[in-house]
Amino acid sequence: MQRARDVMTREVLTVTPETPVREIARLLLERGVSAAPVVDEAGKPLGMVSEGDIIGRDDDSGRQRRDWWLALVAEGEPLNPDYLASFDGPGSRARDVMTTPVVTVTPDTEVAEIARLLAIHGIKRVPVVRDERLVGVVSRADLLRALAQEPSHPHGGDLRGHGLVGALAGHLLHGGHDAETAPPAPPPRAEPLTAEEFRTLVTDHGHDEAAKRAAQQQVAMQARRARVKELIDHHVGDAAWQAMLHKARQAAQEGEGEALIFTFPASLCSDGGRAINVPEPDWPDTLRGEAAEIYLRWQHELRPQGFHLAARILDFPGGLPGDVGLFLIWGG
Repeated sequence: MQRARDVMTREVLTVTPETPVREIARLLLERGVSAAPVVDEAGKPLGMVSEGDIIGRDDDSGRQRRDWWLALVAEGEPLNPDYLASFDGPGSRARDVMTTPVVTVTPDTEVAEIARLLAIHGIKRVPVVRDERLVGVVSRADLLRALAQEPSHPHGGDLRGHGLVGALAGHLLHGGHDAETAPPAPPPRAEPLTAEEFRTLVTDHGHDEAAKRAAQQQVAMQARRARVKELIDHHVGDAAWQAMLHKARQAAQEGEGEALIFTFPASLCSDGGRAINVPEPDWPDTLRGEAAEIYLRWQHELRPQGFHLAARILDFPGGLPGDVGLFLIWGG
């Protein structure tokens, strides 16, 4: 029989009681998880904060919930004032919204027992603690993966007597609650279960995660388009230019030979950043908006003084050029 230490996720996102709810929401999105343990300075679990704790559990809140998460993923873009206002009052930190007490297990707890705890308490995950310190988390997804890796039942027939399957039946097939304490789940259904059915659940989970990532990419793309329009419509003022030069001077004072002075989406370039990525000598001709203005100011003001300017692709989301950085260079 497998135990918690065999199936638990060891790299766990944790927050402190003072972590702002807004920051928790961003962390959950970035890590692709729906909850995080709240721990003290010694690593002892104090409670759990889930997506449901943050955005509420009204039955008719599905659309608002999706819009809310999608709005948060537009990193660097202004968020809806109504969303921001909801974080500035009471309940704006982890200690205000976390669910307590938290159900925990030890690394030696058997997987079947963990599944029963999930079913009894109507929860989706349990922290694993050793000497009261968090060492991992076992979630429904971890249990499903463990089940998917088990060989088929040697005798076939009704699998409800099989330890892990029997324990999971009353919980995983009927869902669970985001909250870490909830009414008991309904009893297991009477018809026989198959491991193949559970493997399908694992596959469905993967599809859901892929859909979430696609939605995040779509929102990020819209944010980049808005940024491009902004960069085309606005001009580089003297104050902004002086701020870039001040940033470069600070880098030189710290012993650096170059400084990243401006970042912009590759889609601001007329060719989507292809010439910069290659690179090709005529890449400056592809610049538009503020990026083009910065290049011209460098050409007229800084190039005669011995400064160089380089453009580099900073990341490749989805395998395509993402952000571009303009680097002012003075080193040898």
